[in-house]
Amino acid sequence: MNIKILVVEDESNIQTIIRTYLESAGFAVRVVGSGPDALREAAQWQPDLIVLDLNLPGMDGLEVTTRLRQESEVYILILTARGEETDRVAGLRLGADDYLTKPFSPRELVARVEAILRRQRRGPAAPSATLTFAHLTINPDSHEAQANGHLLELTATEFQVLWELARNAGRVLTRDQLVNLVWGSNFYGNDRVVDVYVGQVRRKLQDATQQTLIETVRGVGYKFVDVKK
Repeated sequence: MNIKILVVEDESNIQTIIRTYLESAGFAVRVVGSGPDALREAAQWQPDLIVLDLNLPGMDGLEVTTRLRQESEVYILILTARGEETDRVAGLRLGADDYLTKPFSPRELVARVEAILRRQRRGPAAPSATLTFAHLTINPDSHEAQANGHLLELTATEFQVLWELARNAGRVLTRDQLVNLVWGSNFYGNDRVVDVYVGQVRRKLQDATQQTLIETVRGVGYKFVDVKK
């Protein structure tokens, strides 16, 4: 079965370019032009990946991303012509997997799509033991993390970021190491994605525990610092 890509873009010329290049790469492609249509098509067609413009009629791409993440872990590659970095960061924080800024090379878009799909939403390799710390318990089999007894709401990528930091507790992981561990060696995006996801996980941990369990080591990377039981 072909991998299914849903393109959500309201500009017809860009729709045509994206469809042409993705279909030439062997993907099955459907195109819609609004936020509400994106949600309906995603629910009915169940695509493997969504190429999602942020500036859409009816409902913007950030709201679409929020609603998708309430129901699905479908891969999301956001497109934006906006100059503000905050829009791209917001999309990543809401659960998008990568972003591409307009104008973009269609070949780069295809390469980004292929790189995202190669990640395979991979979890920790089995068998893996549950990690238990003073404030946190992480179960790789159920893909769940509990902070002080309360279940954390984590996306698949957030869980993987937390897992890799926690299983290397006390050790500094560089951005490149986290990219390789979480996204894989074929990652085609910007390492800014790492900063966004680590920041999101750290915030959720702080909200649940009132502790800073992930430290930034300036110029190097990140370190998980909770104490093992």
